[in-house]
Amino acid sequence: MTAALYWLIAMVVLIVIECASMGLTSIWFAGGALVAAIAAALGANLVVQIILCVVVSVVLLVFTRPWAMRFLNNRTVKTNSESLVGQTAVVTMDIDNLKAEGQIQVKGSYWTARSEEDKVRIGKGKRVVIKEISGVTCLVAPTEE
Repeated sequence: MTAALYWLIAMVVLIVIECASMGLTSIWFAGGALVAAIAAALGANLVVQIILCVVVSVVLLVFTRPWAMRFLNNRTVKTNSESLVGQTAVVTMDIDNLKAEGQIQVKGSYWTARSEEDKVRIGKGKRVVIKEISGVTCLVAPTEE
């Protein structure tokens, strides 16, 4: 019965690590440790316990982690610069990638801006859509007006 206790301790440690990191990695190994603890309580030898722990952990990691990440990422709220992607902004300084110039205003803030395409020059006063944030620069494209 002591082997089962060690597996349960390992499971608790893995759960604590998961709570601290929130990376959705060690929780699957905690599931493997739980299965190994059950096997140990039923009298399985150490080799069987380890094989069960590894197999269950890998199966959980491979098959359920992608689903869990997709489910959890749908509920995350975009904050800061992430929330700007897809927003419409107004050009406050001509955007010209070749001259490394350009500025937009969005949600009351001014951002350095560059066109998605180097050849496209966007004049002051035009509306653009923010496609991506790269550092402190917005990559934009003209809107369909």
